[in-house]
Amino acid sequence: MKLIAISPSLDIRFVTVVLLVMGLSTPGQAEITSLDSANIDDVLNNAGVALVNFYADWCRFSQMLHPIFEESSNIAREEFPETKQVVFARVDCDQHSDIAQRYRITKYPTLKLFRNGMMMKREYRGQRSVAAIADFIRQQQVDPVKEIHSMEEVNTLDRSKRNIIAYFENRDSDNYHTFEKVANILRDDCTFTAAFGAVSEAERFSGDNIIYKPVGEGVPDMVYLGSLTNFDLTYAWVQDKCVPLVREITFENGEELTEEGIPFLILFHVKEDTASLEKFQHEVARQLISEKGSINFLHADCEKFRHPLLHIQKTPADCPVIAIDSFRHMYVFPDFKDLNIPGKLRQFVLDLHSGKLHREFHHGPDPTDSTPGQEETGGEVASSPPESSFQKLAPSETRYTILTRDRDEL
Repeated sequence: MKLIAISPSLDIRFVTVVLLVMGLSTPGQAEITSLDSANIDDVLNNAGVALVNFYADWCRFSQMLHPIFEESSNIAREEFPETKQVVFARVDCDQHSDIAQRYRITKYPTLKLFRNGMMMKREYRGQRSVAAIADFIRQQQVDPVKEIHSMEEVNTLDRSKRNIIAYFENRDSDNYHTFEKVANILRDDCTFTAAFGAVSEAERFSGDNIIYKPVGEGVPDMVYLGSLTNFDLTYAWVQDKCVPLVREITFENGEELTEEGIPFLILFHVKEDTASLEKFQHEVARQLISEKGSINFLHADCEKFRHPLLHIQKTPADCPVIAIDSFRHMYVFPDFKDLNIPGKLRQFVLDLHSGKLHREFHHGPDPTDSTPGQEETGGEVASSPPESSFQKLAPSETRYTILTRDRDEL
């Protein structure tokens, strides 16, 4: 058998071909844009969709993600060849700490999604594989607006979801482009549909318009009265309708909610008990709208969240139950019926912010409080709130490098 000598360059080409056939190598070089203070706004504002990897070189999870992110970029470039349609970018957070602070990066690596320069609330938290990231990008390219071809279709909409319906004279208009941009940003929060031309004519007696159909049958529609060419006004109105003041917490969105870093005010209720939820929603809107930025208003299924209930010595049979989780401790609202007492729920939240709930945890009720039995005994009756249960839903240290950050110490 005669052996043939292979030159080093030929050897490399031969190995590359073999690897390509086996699917173990990818041709070309990943086009990942490195962002800095000088180019970040220009790059993101001109990208239809941008997936940005916020990383640190010393972080082992960041190192593991780099080749996966690059391969995903290659696939996106092949499937969406228009330069500005999909952009993969990265930020070295050690070199550009100002950018990391701007986008409140609290862990490495963090994958943030941007649309036309606006950062989406929901970052990428899926599987860190080439296939999963590539599929995520494909989903972002799906048109969020479903066209309806007859008005009868409006009557078949799923009323268990929040529906935004728009009527336009034509698709190629500034009005529709504004609506499309809003729909892309809020695609995870509402269902968007639109009718054009003759189909929508009966609904356009005063021009192009947008209506909101709330969840449930028999609930009146709401009409947008602002300018359709004003993105900020349109977005604010639709966001107010699509993102409820009181959101449902699930195991799927728990990490996202805990990462917002503000305490939870939670109503635990049986799923079928809509009356308690409506009462809670009403009182939150009436008493606590000014606290929207300092506490998250949530509701949770008692059956799904049995464990947090057990932490506060409750069971689904005790529902509805209201509690605050400060990420250190859980505090129970005295009685759901106390919602009927004017200002009671608001005071409960203010006591968290003032430190009273935490203070009483260590030292018993404040001397100014008239606690039954305290005057007779003359002693302090310290409460014993359990440790936080929902902090366990925060990002895992086996998946991220969690940065040291100040949390609410209450």
